[in-house]
Amino acid sequence: MIIDMLTILPGILIALTFHEFAHGLAAYAMGDDTAKNAGRLSLDPMKHIDPIGFIMLFIMRFGWAKPVPINENNFKHERLGLFFVSIAGITMNLILALIFQLILFFTADIVQLSAYVDVMRGIVWINIMLAAFNLLPIPPLDGSKIIYTFLPRNLRFTFYKYESYGSIILIILLLTGGISLLLNPVISALISFLNSIILLFRG
Repeated sequence: MIIDMLTILPGILIALTFHEFAHGLAAYAMGDDTAKNAGRLSLDPMKHIDPIGFIMLFIMRFGWAKPVPINENNFKHERLGLFFVSIAGITMNLILALIFQLILFFTADIVQLSAYVDVMRGIVWINIMLAAFNLLPIPPLDGSKIIYTFLPRNLRFTFYKYESYGSIILIILLLTGGISLLLNPVISALISFLNSIILLFRG
C-alpha cells in the first residue's frame, strides 16, 4: 500500500501543480492578474493542493486541487478568456502525459528499473485521469466552463443558476462508482489520441 502511494505521488504532485499553474498563466495572459497576486503562478505544489482532493486522488484516483482565483471582468475578451483559462489545465495534463510517455518510450530499455517504469506510468496515468475528469461537463469542473463559453447569454444565467448542484452530483457519482461509467469512454479516447501521436515517433 505504501509503495503504491509513493509510486503515484510524483504523478499527483506534477499533475495538480501544472494543471493549476496553467489556469493561472492563461488567466494572466488574457489580462487577469488575480492568480498572480494570490501567489498561484507558482510550481510549488503546496500553493495548489487541496487536502481532501489530494487524499481522494490516492483513494479514488479522482481528485482536485484548490481552484485558481480568476476575475472574468479583467479579461480582455470575457468569453474567449474564460475558454482559454478553462481548457488550459486539461491541455497541460495531456501535454505532460505525452511528454512522460515519450520519455518512458525512449528510456525504458536504458533504465531497466521497475520502480522507474512504475513512477513514469503513474505520472502518465494521473495526468490522463485528471484531464478526463475535468472534461466532464459537470460544475465546477473545467468541462462545464468550456460549455458555458459557447452558450447564448440567456442560457448562461440558467447554467449558473444550477451550478451549485454540480458538486452534489459529483459526490454522488464518486460514492456510487458511477463516475467510472462517465470517465471510461473519455479516458479511452484520450489514450487513443496520445497513442496515435506516439506512433508517429515509433515510425
